[in-house]
Amino acid sequence: MTWKRPFDVASALVLLVVASPVLAVAALAIRASMGAPVLYRQRRTGLRGQPFTLLKLRTMTPSCGTDADRITALGRRFRATSIDELPQLWNVLRGDMSLVGPRPLLPEYLDRYTPEQARRHAVRPGLTGLAQVSGRNALGWAEKFELDVWYVDHASLALDLRILWRTLRCVLGGRGVAAPGHATMPEFR
Repeated sequence: MTWKRPFDVASALVLLVVASPVLAVAALAIRASMGAPVLYRQRRTGLRGQPFTLLKLRTMTPSCGTDADRITALGRRFRATSIDELPQLWNVLRGDMSLVGPRPLLPEYLDRYTPEQARRHAVRPGLTGLAQVSGRNALGWAEKFELDVWYVDHASLALDLRILWRTLRCVLGGRGVAAPGHATMPEFR
């Protein structure tokens, strides 16, 4: 897949330029409503299980409580439209992530994967992926991992372009942002 990294870098640069006004307005809105910091940083697992720091716009207050209690009204809107994910374009430029691939998950999940599920780490994690365009968080963990591994086995430029196109439709529709009965997604056990 010699095409993937150059495609990711060129696309991420263009998308960052195009999205910069949206990012600026979102950052100002977060700063005005929640204060600093504007960015949320979290350790996630990347290519070959290596950890990296994922960037997102902050959508929750730092107080204790459930995710449902901590998500702000502004944060809900950002999550529904995936605006909170835009800083991950920087992760793509750095080489931590790709535009398309399995979504990066928490490092504590590493020892919970079956050997088949762990194959999701054979490629860089993505800003979007097959599981995201197939139901997002409305899918269960087993379904997500099955789609992730299928992507690993079938990755191609044509598939990435189809997933990116479907991502636009999903983001505009705002469906599947949260798992049924949850504010986000339940922990993988």
